[in-house]
Amino acid sequence: MAKQQKQSARATAARVIAEVVQKKHSLNAVLTAALPLLPENERSLCQQLCYGVLRWHPQLDAISQQLLSKALKAKDADIAALLLCGLYQLRDLRIPSHAAISETVNATKTLGKQWAKGLINASLRNYQRQSEDINNKLQQSDTALYAHPDWLIQSFKQDWPDSWQAILNASNQQPPMMLRVNQQKTTRQDYLTQLIEADIPANEISDCPEGILLEKPCDVYLLPGFTDGHVSVQDGAAQQVASLLDLKSGLRILDACAAPGGKTCHILEHAPDNDVIALDIAANRLKQIEQNTERLELNATLIASDAADTDKWWDGTLFDRILIDAPCSGTGVIRRHPDIKLLRRADDIDSLAEQQEHLLNTLWPLLKPEGLLVYTTCSALKQENEQQVANFLQQHPEAQEIEASPAPAQRRPFGYQRLPGDDDLDGFYYACLRHR
Repeated sequence: MAKQQKQSARATAARVIAEVVQKKHSLNAVLTAALPLLPENERSLCQQLCYGVLRWHPQLDAISQQLLSKALKAKDADIAALLLCGLYQLRDLRIPSHAAISETVNATKTLGKQWAKGLINASLRNYQRQSEDINNKLQQSDTALYAHPDWLIQSFKQDWPDSWQAILNASNQQPPMMLRVNQQKTTRQDYLTQLIEADIPANEISDCPEGILLEKPCDVYLLPGFTDGHVSVQDGAAQQVASLLDLKSGLRILDACAAPGGKTCHILEHAPDNDVIALDIAANRLKQIEQNTERLELNATLIASDAADTDKWWDGTLFDRILIDAPCSGTGVIRRHPDIKLLRRADDIDSLAEQQEHLLNTLWPLLKPEGLLVYTTCSALKQENEQQVANFLQQHPEAQEIEASPAPAQRRPFGYQRLPGDDDLDGFYYACLRHR
């Protein structure tokens, strides 16, 4: 029974959040390990708390600092996180205030720190009494007001002086759930009919021929034909990539940074007989691609290797198409991965830009004459995107940028940029380069 007591939504959420904040571990990794240990009826709330608190962490942390007379010690990071869970419930969840407070206070016992019971109770009740004054003070800091780290706010201000507030606001929204219909199995119209029959309201995504937007997120296993490969979960912005590759039968294609395999599978759904090599530096992440290709009944050659270390994996045969979905800051998909606000640092961007440049320069010679290389990121920062492509084209006179028709996003001096929230899609960058 004692073991069972330790499995509660709020206590588990506090532990998960503390690990992300303190140890800089990925939310997805920590949560994936924690959720199976919870009773099923506790999992949804735990997930909701983790994502919600991390989404609003800079703001909630600023509130907690006003409530605490002194900062909690590092060894009590779980109690600090529990307080944020309580604040998030009071502010954003449809849980009666008395229940939110009492259950959050009870979680101190679950965490083995009953000394914090009075602290949590008093802090949450003080917030109730003083919320107007406390919230007004948030206006004094952009970090607190917009719930983003200052370095990222300044980066957005610099890159997008007319849009930075809209970008920040869009990044704080809960993301919609979007699907990609497998055209080898069914059509979008037929699948929409199946969704209606299953009482799952949905609509087409404009400019995404296989794209569907669900009115409300749902468990994937409730989706008709999911286990049989009829549909996959993928944001509409990511769905734009495959069409840029000008796909047809008989091509040799490299997906250089492939995991978890959404774009690999979309490429094969267009032309299943193509020779597709999917690379990823992490062998464990290849399992995700394998699971996806098996479910969708598609075939790709999977290789665990650093794409830039061509001596270890390349057989010397040139490619017709190369996709570089480059490692990046993820600043276009913060709404889906709110832990980016805590995990990413300003000095990461230079390092990532160097990796991107190295990948482009290393893989470009593997492309056939007249072949296409598509460079994409889920970043909203110019250094990783249009500036990267501008530098590449300057160094490679044999490379020519070609215009996409239809355009996947807003045209930039080099490539195309979709900012977070544009058409309710993720932030994404695209550039299409021909080897002339």
